[in-house]
Amino acid sequence: MVVRALSFGSAASAYEQFRLGYPDELVDEVLSYAGRPVRTALEIGAGTGKATRAFAGRGIAVTATEPDAAMLAELRKHVPATVATVQGAFEDLSLTSTYDLVFAAASLHWTDPADRWSRVASLLNPDGIFASFGGPMSLADEAVEGAVRAARSQFLADDGVPSPDGTPADSPMQWPGTELLRSDLFIDVRQSTIERRTTMSALDYVGHLSTISAYLELPASAREEVLGRIRAVLPERVTLVADLTLHLARIARPNREA
Repeated sequence: MVVRALSFGSAASAYEQFRLGYPDELVDEVLSYAGRPVRTALEIGAGTGKATRAFAGRGIAVTATEPDAAMLAELRKHVPATVATVQGAFEDLSLTSTYDLVFAAASLHWTDPADRWSRVASLLNPDGIFASFGGPMSLADEAVEGAVRAARSQFLADDGVPSPDGTPADSPMQWPGTELLRSDLFIDVRQSTIERRTTMSALDYVGHLSTISAYLELPASAREEVLGRIRAVLPERVTLVADLTLHLARIARPNREA
């Protein structure tokens, strides 16, 4: 998982170009859940800063952390000057500062499970909240999706990231909500879905695939071949299901009810 987590830097500019941003609806839901002003936030694994921009645009002082130097360099080109940036893995971040919000945008699965939740809790203010959101993009047309699976099958059986705790895809509560519910460090765990549909050119969709870790891990020649095979079975434009699953939780405090 560590190798995959650090595979994105070679595609930082493509990541910025082809990955979708985050909608206002998502930020609205996070801030509404907070129920109080959110002035400071820490992002885990910020990538090129797409989620950073969404929250910083609401006047929140965001600290964006990212272990990959190339990704962080790309982020710095696009975020407001008010955003603080730190190069470092989540596991290496200093626990000397705390925040109203800690969030992870399609990055939490790359963190070490051993002390994941204790570190998040240590980074939160007494009334702080945690948010994790993301989700795979899939082709809306099942026939086209099947053709893509066949085209990549010699190289990849699956290009997704499996659930870190093995939660089945049809479970009512998905990861990381499952872990949050088992933790005594968090309460009021919620899961919701923000539906998104988008249409893009076949070339842009292949560009998106080129930023996914499963493809980035392939040798360059194999990656070029499989992406070419996929492009060959696509229509000129494709419609994608790009739903976001949002998980929210509050830090638990023994005296919360006092």
